[in-house]
Amino acid sequence: MPFFTIETTYHLPICRQRTYEAETLDQACDLAIADEGWDDNKSNVETSGDTYVTGVWEGQDAAYIGRPLTFPSRFGEQVQRKADHFEVLLGLLKILAHTPEGGSADVELWRRRADAAIAKAEAILAAENDPIEGAAS
Repeated sequence: MPFFTIETTYHLPICRQRTYEAETLDQACDLAIADEGWDDNKSNVETSGDTYVTGVWEGQDAAYIGRPLTFPSRFGEQVQRKADHFEVLLGLLKILAHTPEGGSADVELWRRRADAAIAKAEAILAAENDPIEGAAS
């Protein structure tokens, strides 16, 4: 039976609570973001993110030295999958929203692309593989 080395990750929120003196809320937020001191940080374990796969290698204890393998998209970070797909959805929406009345020959092509993008977005929300991966199985 083969061995696989799997690297998994989860995001652990680290927070700090500090008071900033500023003229406006925007300025106070700018100060908080620019503040590089974290000596008083607290781990917020109760709101840690879901565990997701960040790497797979063939072999035992093979992380970063073995042959890296492509893993099904549903095991990736859901937030990143959503962010990566956002640009595609926005582009399609802009094209379809600005199609002239009466349409054109390209409308059907863009509708098919939109349908594919919708299917992928639904797969992401359902924590399933991207549709193209599912078709190959």
